Amino acid sequence: MTEGYYAAKLSGERLRRCYEIAPPRVREYLRAEIAFVRERLSAADRVLELGCGYGRVALELAKTAGRVVGIDTSSESLALARRLAGDGTRCEFLEMDAADLRFADGGFDVVVCVQNGICAFNADPVRLVREALRVTQPGGRALFSTYSSRFWEHRLRWFEAQAAEGLLGAIDHDETRGGVIVCEDGFRAGMLAPEELAGLGRAVGRAPTITEVDGSSVFAEWRVPGGGGSNP
Repeated sequence: MTEGYYAAKLSGERLRRCYEIAPPRVREYLRAEIAFVRERLSAADRVLELGCGYGRVALELAKTAGRVVGIDTSSESLALARRLAGDGTRCEFLEMDAADLRFADGGFDVVVCVQNGICAFNADPVRLVREALRVTQPGGRALFSTYSSRFWEHRLRWFEAQAAEGLLGAIDHDETRGGVIVCEDGFRAGMLAPEELAGLGRAVGRAPTITEVDGSSVFAEWRVPGGGGSNP
């Protein structure tokens, strides 16, 4: 139920507050994810971000890319994203399901899904990656991130801080283990180990490059064959 949870209970300003109270080590993790993606963008790129929330990442990617489209299922978060973007932005924010993209094949140079969206969306990861690859043009890339197991204690403390502010339900410490955080109000979010990301590659018929970043996240990067490719 996690995707519906974000739309119904953890959206807009409440979602923004989760990041405002992030501890220093978590802020480093969040910056490192964005930096890793921006290093792979060029000024001509059309970028799609899956699960954009209130635009935290999309607005940063737009400082490098030519155009960024962010999609999310929460109308409240999207409204905040549009307000934060203001006029003259290179960002567009649309309400859409990441597992059922309403875009033509090959419409983007880069598709991005960070901050463990591959687990938080509560959708079939195989379908998510297949859809992302479908809308990525030849020569482009799709980037999905999850948490590193080495970041567990920092991640748990961050979620405990969110629960303490009433942004999430109380942490169910009996069920929270093995990379999965469970709250008493039904929130649940796991992570994918590198070997699971490799297995996902086998399921979609294309092996990703797997990279641990900052000791906090693990990226799976898929390249779509063909095309000249404008990215480094």
